[in-house]
Amino acid sequence: MKVVTRFAPSPTGFLHIGGARTALYNWLFAKHHEKYGDGGKFLLRIEDTDRKRSKDEAVQAIYDGLMWLGLEWDGEAVSQYARVKRHKEAVQQLIDSGKAYACYCTPEELTEMRELAKSQGRSMRYDGRWRDRDSADAPEGVSPVIRLKAPQVGETVINDLVQGQVRVENSEMDDMVLLRADGTPTYMLAVVVDDHDMEVTHVIRGDDHLTNAFRQVQLYLALGWDIPSFAHISLIHGPDGAKMSKRHGALGVDAYRDQGYMPEALRNYLLRLGWSHGDDEIISTDQAIEWFDLSNVGKSAARFDFAKLTNINGHYIRNCENDVLVDLVLAELEQLFDGKLADEVPDRLKMGIGQLKERAKTLTELIESSKFFANKRPLSLTEKAAKTLSSEALDHLTALCGQLDGLTEWTAEQLKQQVHLFSESAGLKLGNVAQPLRSALTGTTVSPGDIFYLMEIFGREETLARLNDAVGRQ
Repeated sequence: MKVVTRFAPSPTGFLHIGGARTALYNWLFAKHHEKYGDGGKFLLRIEDTDRKRSKDEAVQAIYDGLMWLGLEWDGEAVSQYARVKRHKEAVQQLIDSGKAYACYCTPEELTEMRELAKSQGRSMRYDGRWRDRDSADAPEGVSPVIRLKAPQVGETVINDLVQGQVRVENSEMDDMVLLRADGTPTYMLAVVVDDHDMEVTHVIRGDDHLTNAFRQVQLYLALGWDIPSFAHISLIHGPDGAKMSKRHGALGVDAYRDQGYMPEALRNYLLRLGWSHGDDEIISTDQAIEWFDLSNVGKSAARFDFAKLTNINGHYIRNCENDVLVDLVLAELEQLFDGKLADEVPDRLKMGIGQLKERAKTLTELIESSKFFANKRPLSLTEKAAKTLSSEALDHLTALCGQLDGLTEWTAEQLKQQVHLFSESAGLKLGNVAQPLRSALTGTTVSPGDIFYLMEIFGREETLARLNDAVGRQ
């Protein structure tokens, strides 16, 4: 059987991290069956029927977030709002077959039902008073809603691919509204009609939709349509075990991108956040497509661990091709320096990126450390760096400059040996020379890599110029 999955977000804000994981699972399940089964498609539907809350910029944020994550969908994205006519056609089919009816309850009657349910300690359920009533009895001036004539006996059963078999007594559910009084379709109706028409075979979504599934199954049965397989995955909780919220940190995929996380790392982390494959932690996209199966999705809520995500991100940075990182960093440096980078910066970065990436956990950190190669002379010194450049330290740097300028080979090894020899001959500890040297070359007390290798990258002229700038401050 050809597998068809879908991701169906509401465009009321950014693509949050829970939605990104849902999209990833749908994408992987479809890709697995595309490569190893009878075929697979991953579709995108924008559930934009709530016109007041739906925003064009939110739709674009969803597109951008999915594309950045590498989760491309098949075909054109579907607008649920554009399918209102089709939703109404399905309701007319139900009315014609006696499986839906017009309900003329007034707002006062609905309030009365709600208050009665509250006084009896039960949830509000419509009491079915218009279920078999003649529409000739309809009060004047009341536009009806259309309700499903749901089964009142027996039970509705779902064999969920994650949660297992779940069931509910039909007496616990009322006749849900399909069309509102203004003629607009409800979410429950639109989802079922759209999934049917899009030939969705597997509905993979958060387990907060599990109760909706019972009502949707009833609607599938009433319409005489095949019921898709359901897989309700656990929600993502914060580190404290509470439902993920703004107080736990950035929630939008765009925020993680802006904080320097790589899409491959975020995909890897989200994959393992509720799914497992033995003890494997680092899983490539090809492996994920090969291994992904709903049977390995856990039922328990997963806790988001920012430290773990950051560690995984560091792994992907370290294993990323240097040329790829250079292009990413150069693009950011161009913006930071208003496009005015020295001609030597790209070559310096190409030589130094191998060391810089070993220490970086995020692209933001990598870009920050790469500024070292782009900063223009004279450098601004941090407060700590300035303190290391005492008069005595600057005198030592002056003497050191003369010896470095006389080197025949400008290599990290030769530079290291020369600084060691200078320290010994001056009766100084290496740190008393190396720290002022670092401050003068970088403007800080922490260099982004081995200081001697960085001196080799800068070359004789730039290194001595930076040292002389520092000496000239006294």
